[in-house]
Amino acid sequence: MNTLHNSGLPPSIILSSRDVARLEALLESPALSRLPAAIALSGELGRAQVLPPEQIPPGVVTMHSRVECIDELNDEPHTLTLVYPQEADVERGRVSVLAPVGSALLGLSVGQSIDWQAPGGRALRLRVRAVHYQPEAAGDFHR
Repeated sequence: MNTLHNSGLPPSIILSSRDVARLEALLESPALSRLPAAIALSGELGRAQVLPPEQIPPGVVTMHSRVECIDELNDEPHTLTLVYPQEADVERGRVSVLAPVGSALLGLSVGQSIDWQAPGGRALRLRVRAVHYQPEAAGDFHR
């Protein structure tokens, strides 16, 4: 379970209605619907505040956002782009929304932290430091 480290509750997240529609369509795939990552992502979608793309604040992580974050437990910085599964490319820092870190980051705002477990059970605490590119803030509503 993803939890905000200082309260034990999941952080509030904001999602674009466009992203929600695309992610819900992705999750309707029978091949994906039973995967633990898909189930977790579905839960995230269900608890999000959903806004029209033009109302998304610029510091929120949306699909195709390039994000600077830090693992506070290991002091490891990361720059990642959150993408759909077919666009994932670890070598280029393109992380699938169905990867644990991808679903954990989706909808977080700058300054928010989230606890999660990496594959193998290693504990991580990611804090969003900056959103360097967000399609909604750039006016790119077709991405």
